[in-house]
Amino acid sequence: MLSERRLEVLRAIVQDYVGTEEPVGSKALTERHRLGVSPATVRNDMAVLEEEGYIQQPHTSAGRVPTDKGYRLFVDRLTNVKPLSGAERRAIGNFLDGAVDLDDVVARTVRLLAQLTRQVAVVQYPSLTRSTVRHVELLALAPARLMLVLITDTGRVEQRLVDAPAPVGETVLADLRARLNSRVVGRRFADVPQLVQDLADGFEPDDRPSVQVVLATLLETLVEETEERIMLGGTANLTRFGHDFPLTIRPVLEALEEQVVLLKLLGEAGDSGVTVRIGHENFHEGLNSTSVVSVGYGSGDEAVAKLGVVGPTRMDYPGTMGAVRAVARYVGQILAES
Repeated sequence: MLSERRLEVLRAIVQDYVGTEEPVGSKALTERHRLGVSPATVRNDMAVLEEEGYIQQPHTSAGRVPTDKGYRLFVDRLTNVKPLSGAERRAIGNFLDGAVDLDDVVARTVRLLAQLTRQVAVVQYPSLTRSTVRHVELLALAPARLMLVLITDTGRVEQRLVDAPAPVGETVLADLRARLNSRVVGRRFADVPQLVQDLADGFEPDDRPSVQVVLATLLETLVEETEERIMLGGTANLTRFGHDFPLTIRPVLEALEEQVVLLKLLGEAGDSGVTVRIGHENFHEGLNSTSVVSVGYGSGDEAVAKLGVVGPTRMDYPGTMGAVRAVARYVGQILAES
């Protein structure tokens, strides 16, 4: 374990390197930070930090820069995440409050995160596997043609056309709508198949085939829509960090184009805490020069999806973690109120 003083020296190196983009020397450290020790002691501490793999000397520079291991310790030992200013919090609220539907919420969140952090923003749509049913609507379009509308607690709206084997009267339609909602509203998607399996038995024999078709369409919708969707924004921000990517930015851009990679990067939706993966902790080789900061969001206590940012390892971790957490909190409030 590092002593508190050496940890303080590492913190100072990380802060200076993130702020100046220049390798940090012992003289600069003692001038900029009140470390309470002589430059010689700081040089000795830096030698130990380098020996233990927390910092390294790039090419011919006299200064040092943090390694992935150094950033990891810095993040793990963060005493506080940088809070947003009152103006920033108001700006987030004003920007997100104007959203008209879930697609708009996600699109605004991506733009907002990219602007706040000046990194690449990634937002996952609420997962239907973690959602509950808010309402099922059935509309008659023609005597034997219906529209099934499924609304989730996170604001997702799914519509399906249903071609019934025979005309469906308004009385039967209203009865089916009422019985369906009484069973599934407020229930998780995973529970719905069991809840409706005997629903058709309560209808007249002539109406049961049509009811079965409606139920089959509902269950198909639940299965089809478990596919996850992601929105990405702010990729152009990476061009500001060209020198942070050792060879080329191309592997990073190629990795970001893959939906599966992005979903794995964000991690499991149920994990609602802030997660930081640094450099080689990212499973995808193309992202070994980046860090990913992600957090779960949802309309209740449990996260239904994740959002986060991707940027170079030379990142303002306290500020980025604060921004990601604050935006997730606001999005959760909007979903809860929608």
